Amino acid sequence: MAVEHPVAAPTGGPDQTRIHNIGYRSYDGPRLGRAYARRSLYSQSLRGAYGLGRSVKSKVLPMLLFVVMCVPAAIMVAVAVATKAKELPVDYTRYAIIMQAVISLYVASQAPQSVSRDLRFKTVPLYFSRPIETSDYVRAKFAALASALFVLTAAPLLVLYIGALLAKLDFADQTKGFAQGIVSVALLSLLFAGLGLVIASVTPRRGFGIAAVIAVLTISYGAVSTLQAIADAQNSTGSIPWIGLFSPVTLIDGVQSAFLGAASAFPGAIGPSHGEGAVYVLVVLGLIAASYGLLVRRYRRIGL
Repeated sequence: MAVEHPVAAPTGGPDQTRIHNIGYRSYDGPRLGRAYARRSLYSQSLRGAYGLGRSVKSKVLPMLLFVVMCVPAAIMVAVAVATKAKELPVDYTRYAIIMQAVISLYVASQAPQSVSRDLRFKTVPLYFSRPIETSDYVRAKFAALASALFVLTAAPLLVLYIGALLAKLDFADQTKGFAQGIVSVALLSLLFAGLGLVIASVTPRRGFGIAAVIAVLTISYGAVSTLQAIADAQNSTGSIPWIGLFSPVTLIDGVQSAFLGAASAFPGAIGPSHGEGAVYVLVVLGLIAASYGLLVRRYRRIGL
């Protein structure tokens, strides 16, 4: 409410007083705090990873990749049921490795969408002007992309599991395999989300972010697979597990073949031993922790 002081009329007439209601009022609702802001940012980022709440154009690629991930699993289930097979064509732990190109493309498309837009339009300082800290922003974005990846990778495993039960395969074996697959894709989701967000946070240009993520995830896998094949051809089998430490895909392959009973995709099916597998686990956990730390450092600088 604003009140103007009386002023003399220019014609010498009586003083006039005008009252203007400009609509300002204090906020007297509940103060929801940082936890609510963090949950809201997480839910909106997770929805955005599949284009929900955005334009139809934004939904096309993530939904298409989701369908591409699930269709092969549905076909395998149909074949297993029709032929009354004794086992599924693909192990639960192998499915994500086979479909790693689709997963990498999803990360490459959605990690820049999650963070590059905030950098490009300089909206990050606006987040930090509210009761939200740098760590809150990073945790929400990290958790949202990891959750979206988990949905992408776990959904086809669920299709395989339901199909296996419909085909009347052994319940105990299928449940064990399904649980091992879930652990594997959960680890994969955390690793890929962390690496994708770190790379995408470097540049506000979404196109550059997409190219960089594809290069790191896909080219590294091709280079490591080539070097492992060369080592196998030269009978240098002892070096094959150590070469696998230099690609995110082969890191997950090594962890699950060492501890989750999965068949290794390395040349000659030469997976890491338990000792080498422990190194794989430490490297994976170290990369996840390092990704989080780098993101926090990056956004502290941006927030200033």
